[in-house]
Amino acid sequence: MQIAQQQRWDPLVRLTHWGVAAGVLANGVLTEEGSGAHQWVGYGVAALLALRWIWGLVGSPEARFSAFRPSLGRAAAHVRAIGRGEKTTHRSHNPLGALMVYALWATLTVVIGSGVAMTTLPNASTPPTAALSNGQLQAPAASEDDEVRQAGEDGEGEGDEVIEEVHEVAANLLFILAGLHLLGVAFEMRRSGRGILTAMLPGGRAPRCEK
Repeated sequence: MQIAQQQRWDPLVRLTHWGVAAGVLANGVLTEEGSGAHQWVGYGVAALLALRWIWGLVGSPEARFSAFRPSLGRAAAHVRAIGRGEKTTHRSHNPLGALMVYALWATLTVVIGSGVAMTTLPNASTPPTAALSNGQLQAPAASEDDEVRQAGEDGEGEGDEVIEEVHEVAANLLFILAGLHLLGVAFEMRRSGRGILTAMLPGGRAPRCEK
């Protein structure tokens, strides 16, 4: 096993990583849900995520999906290695880190998809205009078509609520996963002494084992 010095992550990986992190933090803390700024930040995050996925197919060797395939078996073996005190480094993300990356991506996809659905679904139409009769405002009698339309609008309203709930739950889960990710990075840096964080910063380097 040969110990080498891993150059910092390539610029596009760093751009998408910190760009997505900043966008998620901005929409979770700074922008108002449903506002124009919230939506545009969400679209920006979606574009960065799509760019990272494309880079996972054609990018640098360490950034490609093939370098950190998710595997429960390898993750379990990695946990056992940690328990034995072994300090094994990896070409890209370690097996636990790989599972976290895919979990973050999947959750972020749900957040983006539900957010887009919330902005594109038709809103409930305005109530019918009241009619003036004998000096008093009276609502026009509901026709059969109006009743059918109202039933459809009620169904759409329930669907909107479901999507909003999915969006909120996924967003909360995303922050939980992000917190676990930070704890995992801190633990691995302390355990192995690797510059995992500095490798994501300009000029940072981290040790790598090449088998």
